Amino acid sequence: MKKLNVALVGLGFGLEFVAIYCKHPDIDKVYVVDKNEKLLHIAKERYNIPKERCFTDLQNVLDIPEIDAVHLVTPPATHAPFSVRVLNAGKHCGCTIPMGMSIQELNDIIAARKASGKNYMFMETTIFQREFLYIQELYKKGEFGRLQYMTCAHYQDMEGWPEYWEGFPPLMHPTHAVAPCLMLAGHLPDKVYARGSGKVRKELADKYGCPFAFESAFISLQDSDVTIEMERFLYGVARNYSECFRVYGENKSFEWQQLGEENPVLFTRTGEMEKAEDILDEDSEKSSRGTKIAEKRIQIPDYAHLLPKEIASFTTNTVYNNENTHLSFTQGGGHGGSHPHLVHEFIRSILEERKPAIDDIMGAYWTGTGICAHESAMKGGEVITIPRFE
Repeated sequence: MKKLNVALVGLGFGLEFVAIYCKHPDIDKVYVVDKNEKLLHIAKERYNIPKERCFTDLQNVLDIPEIDAVHLVTPPATHAPFSVRVLNAGKHCGCTIPMGMSIQELNDIIAARKASGKNYMFMETTIFQREFLYIQELYKKGEFGRLQYMTCAHYQDMEGWPEYWEGFPPLMHPTHAVAPCLMLAGHLPDKVYARGSGKVRKELADKYGCPFAFESAFISLQDSDVTIEMERFLYGVARNYSECFRVYGENKSFEWQQLGEENPVLFTRTGEMEKAEDILDEDSEKSSRGTKIAEKRIQIPDYAHLLPKEIASFTTNTVYNNENTHLSFTQGGGHGGSHPHLVHEFIRSILEERKPAIDDIMGAYWTGTGICAHESAMKGGEVITIPRFE
């Protein structure tokens, strides 16, 4: 069986993935890249990565023929240009969110992927988190019945994050919110209508030209009567972190918990009618008052059994702890056990010579939905048609 050599670029948050690649049974050699020599030293010492596989520049690994794939965990503005460089170098590319900063950048990546013949995987965490895997499982069994409506949100206070996040337009970075809903719906986004709300500080608004504290949108889907509601904030809102979605079906509905220590709620139509025993309608007949709906807080199961045993523990254990912290974990809780699933899908799609679960086309639609939503909000709610990506 062939094994892959992979380079991980960006160790601020990328250290989380280095540990998984090092233990994956289909990986031979791991290379790391970061401008910060301290982070390179940590990777070298903690994971026994030889010095000759540690670099400070992306081009160093692009020039090494034996490297098969590159996983980018770098600042947002670098995602598209770096992805194009990786693909043009004849290597498979996995890239963290967002895919790009404009519709043109999304198209540039698609063109580079087609020209290279290599895989591009959009490394969106939420469709591999245990909550989504559980709801998807119920939906595929038919337990939700007809989907009627979905909502999603990504709430995150990013004060104190690296300067390139300062003033970032909320819905320009949409996929932690919208990806689960679009994946579950199984239809491509068609049009979006959005509004901005509130204000951020002038020094934040000046960075990207976006004054809004909050952006909210309604998304219509191709060949579907379902609407998705999406919302996000980054600054100036008193609310704890949450990447959440809600699914309303004819037979079952799912609502994300309000507080982190709670469990989500599953609502189930029982088929029985609520009786208003002592209330008479206009015809002096006893009437019913709606269907009985059972409500239950549920414990979401883990999905480590879908992974090779060597990396299964990473659904619940991470490299970050009280001594080794990272803002994505202190605020975000670790992305629902998704990281080893992301790595495994990226690797297996290459070895099995197939498209990854989230390829460049899907990533472009998901990211493009947010780019168009922000454009709509800046235009006061103009309906924007999401471009077709082929």
